[in-house]
This record gives sequence, structure tokens and C-alpha cells, in this order.
Amino acid sequence: MYRSLQEYVDFLESKDELIRIKEFVDPILEIAHVTNLVSKKEGGGKALLFENTGTKYPVLTNMMGSEKRIKYALGINSFDDISERINSFISDVMKEKKGMMDKIKLLPILNNASNWLPVNIKGHAPCQDSIQYAAKLSDLPILKCWPQDGGRFITLPLVHTNSPVTGTRNVGMYRMQVFSENSTGMHWHIHKTGAKHLEECTHRLPVAVCLGGDPVYTYAATAPLPEGIDEYILAGFLRNKQVELVQCFTQDIKVPADCDFVFEGYVQKSEPKVVEGPFGDHTGFYSLADKYPTFHITCITHRNNAIYPATIVGIPPQEDKYIALATEKIFLTPIQLAIAPEIEDLYLPEEGIGHNFAVIKIKKSYPGQAIKIANALWGAGQMMFSKFIIIVSENIDIRNRHSLAEEISKNYSPQRDTILSRGPLDILDHTAPICGYGGKICIDATVKTTDEKTLGDEVSLKSSFIEFTHKKHIENNENGNPLISVILDEDADTSNSYNSLWLLGCNCDPERDSEIKNGTLILDARSKKGRKNFTREWPDMVEADKTTIDAVNKRWNKLGID
Repeated sequence: MYRSLQEYVDFLESKDELIRIKEFVDPILEIAHVTNLVSKKEGGGKALLFENTGTKYPVLTNMMGSEKRIKYALGINSFDDISERINSFISDVMKEKKGMMDKIKLLPILNNASNWLPVNIKGHAPCQDSIQYAAKLSDLPILKCWPQDGGRFITLPLVHTNSPVTGTRNVGMYRMQVFSENSTGMHWHIHKTGAKHLEECTHRLPVAVCLGGDPVYTYAATAPLPEGIDEYILAGFLRNKQVELVQCFTQDIKVPADCDFVFEGYVQKSEPKVVEGPFGDHTGFYSLADKYPTFHITCITHRNNAIYPATIVGIPPQEDKYIALATEKIFLTPIQLAIAPEIEDLYLPEEGIGHNFAVIKIKKSYPGQAIKIANALWGAGQMMFSKFIIIVSENIDIRNRHSLAEEISKNYSPQRDTILSRGPLDILDHTAPICGYGGKICIDATVKTTDEKTLGDEVSLKSSFIEFTHKKHIENNENGNPLISVILDEDADTSNSYNSLWLLGCNCDPERDSEIKNGTLILDARSKKGRKNFTREWPDMVEADKTTIDAVNKRWNKLGID
């Protein structure tokens, strides 16, 4: 794999997957706006290397923002390569061993697996070429992405902590708002392992934050691994090579030797939390300001000729769309093994920003199986944040929207096959009745058994599968009502199904905002701002301001972007 982020940049350039931008582009708002425009091109556009940032460091964005580039980052030709490797390894390890020869045959497999375990090294490491004990974050081209953001944010940090109880390492990705030259926020949600490690400590939690290095580290930090599984084992598996770790100078914690930047520091448990945010988030709305711990930096080290990596989040599609493609394939087998072997495929539509929509295909063999699967997923790791789960059982391509719509239309009766629930949601879900907790829905579109068909209304002829509308009521129509009706705000374009589905995922709490009337599932995806039964603050949608748009437009021809 790649020995540095620079090596990955050179590789992308050799594949015509990178644009070098030599014109000055301001890290305050402008880099994000340019990246947002490029990432919305068909296929995700190209990676961007901003070489003139007003600092001595270039900024790399959109580095995994296409199907090609996420495959390049993981060192694969197809996502099936990973699935086959996982299945082959698990099959070889778990199959019955009938004799000594079978056990001996296992040794090369286990020896290969040992190459995935991280290894500690001593001596000089590239990430420590330069050492700065008097840290100055202002030396770095840290981005401010959107006009209402609370400040500059580090958006691709690999945050390292060790459990004070077990010593187990966690590498997570939590945004970091710059507070001063040597302090930032640490956006640890209550569900996250970093927050748990802070709770476990008695005084001060050592933390190290890395940027860059082999891009597989960045992917591993975003992956929905079970708690206690080292992200660098996943990275070692993906690249079939050990991650080399080096000891930090001022904190008892180890980091990859080939990263571009390392921020060493700590979080003080007894210190009061401070206000962090707002931030234009991957939901496409601003996540609200709230109180989080402060990360105090004791040292910054970096490579010679370091590159500063960043990602942009906002209204989809963005770079995270392509990261989700890999996650679907990599984690299907573990989900089958640990949760439900009858799951045949998993699809996370990009309009659902990773956690609002999940489509599941199962091998069905008994009544109520779809409900069992939904409840199992709602109790499993980051799948617990899934708000809308659609389950089908036929042998169809669930990524083919037409086939999926036909399958739901044939097998889903709203009155009989709608299962409402309640549970944990992503902290960033702004439409939930309370922060991090709200409604969920399962649409059971599996082929019904004979017994299931006796439980309620059969599927009836409908005028359409789904309708996006500004109407508030569904009347009894002799020609057939839509199967699902989604009510949007008056200023929403109901002809744009992509944005309409995105708004449905973001603005609808399924338990509070749904009803079934005249055989139609009605979902209210309008703004809840100012409603009597909604007491939380309603955020604005993420958009660039006119000043930034005009400034970038004037220089667009100089940027070298098609």
C-alpha cells in the first residue's frame, strides 16, 4: 500500500484522478465551496490538491470521493475482493478440523493473519521529522467550511485513545473545532468509544490526533467496528501489511509512523465542557451548538513536506457516499455472522447519509422474520442509528431502484406491514423529539407467508409507489392512492426525488410524523420549526454565502477545473 499520503497523491495524479490548484484559495469558506461543487459532479469529480493556502502546507480534499478513488485507497480492484478475502479467511478458520493435517494447514493462514496486527517500532519516524512543543494551530490551513460554522474545524482527524481500564486502543473520527493556538473541541458523542474512555479515566486522558498517512487509516477510523476491535487490525487486513506505530513524545500513546501530522495532548476529565459548534454537517443541516470536552495540545509533530487532508460534509452527495460503498461490502459478512445469517445483502442509499435508510435483502423462511431482522439491526453497533429499514426477500438487485420499487409495491401493505419502534438515533438527527432518541420504522416488503396474509389487508392496486407532495391530506381515490406519500415544505421541489428522499430521512421522525390513511403510509417531512409539539431548535440548511460564491466564480477559470 502507500507509504505516505504524498505517495497516494502521486498515484492519483498518475491515474488522472487529481487536480493541482496553484491559484490561492482561502481555507476560510472558499476551499470548501470549490470542493462541494466538484464532489457533486457525476462520479464524484476528482481529488483536489490546493497548493496555495496562505500557509506552507497544501490541502488535499475529495481524496476518496469516487468509486475509483475509494478502491485505490483500499488497494482493491473491486469491493468483491474484500468480501471474498473475509469469507475465505472465516471459512478456513471455522471449518471443522478432522485431523492433525487439517490443523497444520491452518498455520499459514494464521501466520498471514499475524501480518495484520500493528507493530511497535523504535527510533525515528517520518511523522516526527519536525517537533513543535509550542504548538500553533494557526500555522495550519484548517478549514472553515460553511458560513454559520462556529469556527475552523479539523474534519479528518484520527483520534487515538486507550481505555484506562483495559488498555484497548480506539481510533475514531470526531470533528475538532479550533478554540485557540493549542486547544480544540473534542466532539465525542455519548455513544462513542472516546467518550467512554474519558468516563473511565480518573484524572486526565492522553489523546493523540493524527492526520494523513496511508489513506486506509482514514477509512478504518470511520468503519463501524465493534467496540474493542483495533482499527489498525482492520487497516492491516485491508492492506495486508502491519501498521507500524511509534511512541509519542509527551503522551503515553502510540500513533502510525507514516502520518503527516500528530497532535499530542490530553482531555481533563474534571474540566467543565465548553460550547462547540454549530457545524455544517453530513446531514446537510447545521448540527446545533452543544457542550463538549476540550482537547489540550502539548506537542505537534509532522513530516517534512506534510500534506493537510480534509473532507467536506453537507448536502449529499459528498465524499462519504463512496466510503459507504466500501462499508456495505466489508461489513456484510460480519453482520451475517454476528447478527443474522439470513441477510443476503445490505444497501445504504446515499440520500440517507449513512444512517437514515437501510435496505436489507433476506432469505425468508418463516413468519415475522423481517421484524426479527429489524430489531436485531436496531440493537447492533452503528446500525442502531438506522431510522428507515426496508426489508425484501426476493432475488432482486436492491440497488436497482425500479426493481426495489416493484418489490415493495407487490408485497407491502401499510396497515399490515408497517412496524414502528423507538430507540437511539444519531446525535445529529435534528428532527428527533429529544437529542439522540426518537422514532424508527421498518417496512416489511418481504413475500408474505400464508399465515402472515391473514393478519391484515392484502396489497391493493395503487396509483404509484411513492409520491412527493405539498398536500397535507390523502383522500379516498377510486383510481388508487400512492402506496407512500411524503409531504414536503412548499419551497421543496417535489420533482427532485433525490433531494426529496434526503429531506424525508432528515426531517421525519417516523413515530411522530407518520399515519396510515386510506391504505397509504403518510410521512411528514416538513420543517418542524415553530410547531407546538416540537420544542428543539430547528437548524438551517447548509449553503455557501453569496460573497464566497462570487469570489470563487471570479477566479474559477484560473483553478484548472473543468
